[in-house]
Amino acid sequence: MKNASLIVVYGSYGYTGKLIVSLCKTKNLDVVLAGRNDALLKLQSEQSGYPYQVVESDDVEGLKKLLTPAALVIHCGGPFRYTAKTMSEACIATRTHYTDITGEYQVFESLPELDQKAKAINIMVMPGTGFDVVPSDCLALHLKNRLPSATHLQLAFTMSKGGLSRGTSKSMTEGLGYGGLIRKDGKLTYCALGSKTMEIDFGSFKSKTLCIPWGDISTAWRSTGIPNIEVYTGATESMIANAKRSNYFNWLLRMRWVKNYMLKQIDKKQAGPSDEKRESGRSFLWGKVWDASGNECVSRLETLSGYSLTAHTAVLIAEKILAGNFKPGYQTPAMAYGADLIMEIKTTKRTDI
Repeated sequence: MKNASLIVVYGSYGYTGKLIVSLCKTKNLDVVLAGRNDALLKLQSEQSGYPYQVVESDDVEGLKKLLTPAALVIHCGGPFRYTAKTMSEACIATRTHYTDITGEYQVFESLPELDQKAKAINIMVMPGTGFDVVPSDCLALHLKNRLPSATHLQLAFTMSKGGLSRGTSKSMTEGLGYGGLIRKDGKLTYCALGSKTMEIDFGSFKSKTLCIPWGDISTAWRSTGIPNIEVYTGATESMIANAKRSNYFNWLLRMRWVKNYMLKQIDKKQAGPSDEKRESGRSFLWGKVWDASGNECVSRLETLSGYSLTAHTAVLIAEKILAGNFKPGYQTPAMAYGADLIMEIKTTKRTDI
């Protein structure tokens, strides 16, 4: 029997998973904690009062048993290029709404294959319900609405304060060695890291940025239909120089033993930004569209820091789904909820230039 209010948070004891669980608790939502680590789950269960289940991310039958009573999953157990397929297929098998907090374009490219199956059983499949990619997806659609004839889209983002969680660092490590990507004429196209840079005016400051293979090269294309998309992130001169140098070592960075070594080093670091940095930090986004006639529009967005935002948007979308507010099939956040979804997050500001 389905419990129409039950949320499974998988990977609940990770840095971002903990933030999501904490927010669910303040909202009195019905949650089951899940993941691979029994000791961490038991501790989190004692602290939160939520029940837990230990399930490996590749245990298909275990995931089906976990998800059978649940209305939806918030999947936080990355790297998602390795875990999203099994989890999403378990959701299809159990008629459970699938959401996750990935920013990996590989996931955004693969999960649309489930669109028809999801529609047939009236569930939604929505990867990217966190900072990746809610604010940028909403900004992309906002710009498309401002200039419906747009053929080109550039997006950029940066943070004040903060840092990366272990999970984000691991996902980025898995992506090393494959260079960059943009969308050109509707197709994903290779772009050497460091070959495209821009100086962006984020409003209160300017920053150098570096073109990266961010999830919007997939999601913004589906949300807007714009065939040419580039995504940039704030970067220092040394980061840009390192990106250029990395192209000579792609063959090495792709090797499994190199990645495993880097992953072990990440495990030695702190889980993520301190509470003070996360709560006082802010996210800044910029977007530009233009068309074949030379018309263009620019908009900016300022909102919560990345990890805080992820918790708020992931839970907000979960609440919408539980209330019956969802579109069956594969969706991006802006496809399902429109360009103003991000404006539901307090302190978010959007400026049209």
